[in-house]
Amino acid sequence: MLNVGRIENGFVLDHIKAGKAMTIYHDLKLDKMDCCVAIIKNARSNKMGRKDIIKVECPINSIDLDILGFIDHKITVNIIQDGEIVDKKILSLPKQIVDVIKCKNPRCITSIEQGLQQVFILADPEKEVYRCKYCEEKYSGSRNR
Repeated sequence: MLNVGRIENGFVLDHIKAGKAMTIYHDLKLDKMDCCVAIIKNARSNKMGRKDIIKVECPINSIDLDILGFIDHKITVNIIQDGEIVDKKILSLPKQIVDVIKCKNPRCITSIEQGLQQVFILADPEKEVYRCKYCEEKYSGSRNR
C-alpha cells in the first residue's frame, strides 16, 4: 500500500480520469510554480475503477479553475487548511476560456495577429461546444487531452 502524506495548506484534485494527471499538471503550469506537488497515478477507485490524484501545497487562487473546468468539470477540488478539508469546489464548464486552446481556422484573425488572445466562448452547454470569439470556428479537439 502506497502512503502519500497529507498536506497542511493547499488543495487536492481528485477524481481525475486515469492517465490525465500529467496533462493537468502542465496545463495548470504547476511545473512553473515553487510549491510541493504529489501526483498519484492509477489509484484504485470504487467509483471510477482507476483515477489520478494531484496534491498541491499552495493557495488555490494560484491556479486557474476555468482551465480545470474546461479539461474535465467532473474533477473534485478539495481545499485543505491545517490538514483538514474545509471546502469542496464544484467545477463547471467555463463560459469563456482564454489562451488554453488555439483556433485552427487559417483565416481567423488569431492566425494573422500574433499578439491576439485565443478566446473561445461556450456556445452550447448541453453538447459542451466551444467556438472561437472572432471567427466562430467550432473547437473540435478533445477537452480531456
